[in-house]
Amino acid sequence: MSYQVLARKWRPKSFATLVGQEHVVRALTHALDQNRLHHAYLFTGTRGVGKTTLARIMAKALNCEAGVSSTPCGVCSACAAIDSGRFVDYIELDAASNRGVDDMSQLLERATYAPTLGRYKVYVIDEVHQLSGHAFNAMLKTLEEPPEHVKFILATTDPQKIPVTVLSRCLQFNLKQMPLTHIVDHLARVLEAEGVACEPAALRHLAKGAAGSMRDALSLLDQAIAHGAGKVEDEGVRAMLGTVGDEHLFALLDGLVAQDVQAMIEVAKLMDARSLSFEGGLQELATLFHRIALMQFAPEALLDEAERNHLAPYAQALDAEYLQLAYQIAIHGRDELSLAPDDYAGFVMTLLRLHAFRPERAGATRATVAPAPARRASPVAAPKAPTAAPPAPTIAASAATAPAAAVTAPADEDWHALVALLPLTGMVKQLAQHCELSERTESAIRLRLAPAHKHLLGKPQQEKLQAELQARYGRPLRLEIDMAEPASETPAERSRNAQRERQDRAIASIEQDPFVRDVVNLFDASIDESTIKPV
Repeated sequence: MSYQVLARKWRPKSFATLVGQEHVVRALTHALDQNRLHHAYLFTGTRGVGKTTLARIMAKALNCEAGVSSTPCGVCSACAAIDSGRFVDYIELDAASNRGVDDMSQLLERATYAPTLGRYKVYVIDEVHQLSGHAFNAMLKTLEEPPEHVKFILATTDPQKIPVTVLSRCLQFNLKQMPLTHIVDHLARVLEAEGVACEPAALRHLAKGAAGSMRDALSLLDQAIAHGAGKVEDEGVRAMLGTVGDEHLFALLDGLVAQDVQAMIEVAKLMDARSLSFEGGLQELATLFHRIALMQFAPEALLDEAERNHLAPYAQALDAEYLQLAYQIAIHGRDELSLAPDDYAGFVMTLLRLHAFRPERAGATRATVAPAPARRASPVAAPKAPTAAPPAPTIAASAATAPAAAVTAPADEDWHALVALLPLTGMVKQLAQHCELSERTESAIRLRLAPAHKHLLGKPQQEKLQAELQARYGRPLRLEIDMAEPASETPAERSRNAQRERQDRAIASIEQDPFVRDVVNLFDASIDESTIKPV
């Protein structure tokens, strides 16, 4: 017996075995069990997500000898014939090669005759958007009021090209791309049934390569089994796909966090030596930045706990604002790769750009400004002989606006200065900036956080902030954060207000400029304030 490819061998034969389209299965199951059958269905979605598979299952559910139900037996002559493509009342038409009005007219003429063997004639028109305009017009009347024994199932990857007159006559179901975890789980089940050894990491690479298509995933799995001589191994799959492994990506991230340019370039050299795709590397790097940003703002969106644990340190180490910039740098670097002298040069320049625009490059300055460990009794530079019991935080007076001596300021002012001095990043920095100092004792600091910012209040952020406060004061401190509206201006609000004031001054300066006023009056022009940026 000849070998049957996995994509055909493991094609779902019932609603229960269909993966990843629960919303469509639920609706069709209820319609079949309650005998509320429409005459025309439209399945939309990218390739390999189950459109024609659903059509075949629907045909079996309608023509099973056991009766119309959502659970066709799968063993009767009608079910077996539909599975093998030999059922005379199940007609699949490829609109890409039968797109003319004559082809459609012939199909509609045959539709008027009663079924030969089954209960219904089921017409499946694949890639229906490729039909000509005249062909669509020819089918409109029949599509709206077909004979009772006819069901139409249309499938397309591009529903925007289908006339609205056709869309309005169909029940439309949008099939989603397969989630990565669904593909990995399904591939693992297939390999277990096939008795093929595999490494879990290899399945993730195959699932990523499939880009949401289960059919593509099974085809890649076939290729991986052949490539690995009966085994599916991580290194072999990456070599086959030319993908960049996680170890390369995280090595790049480690170098970026540590501001170690040489380490990042070494990773690029290693990728070049192994002929890995630099375009794919930038794509994966952008995806990684996206996942880290999710970890910062919506960690519950990451379903894999192992992934959350792996990304948590990077989410703490990288500023949220910089992550947005890094994502843009990665995707623009990928777009510009074809313009570079060669792919290696374009990739390395993107890495250098990621390093050059890191705000943490000021880390060296921070290290010199921050007090030495022996002088951490105060949030600012302490006297040469600090006391054993640290005083309340103070702020250094500006040489230009105040006396040289440091003065004790109100509690809210202390918190503004303290937040500016603490080496905070990411969500920890955002948490501190949106808090107000409500109480400070020798053993505890109590903050107030508005309920609108409760998403910042995570255990890792609190622990990190508490650790930095303890290091700053040089003694154990308990951090308590209450959910309540701040009574005074928080550091974040002060920053926004200052930015707004600078913007207003910049706008006023432009509007009052004599040359600008002359141009506005001469040409009856107006000033676009959104283009004015303070310097």
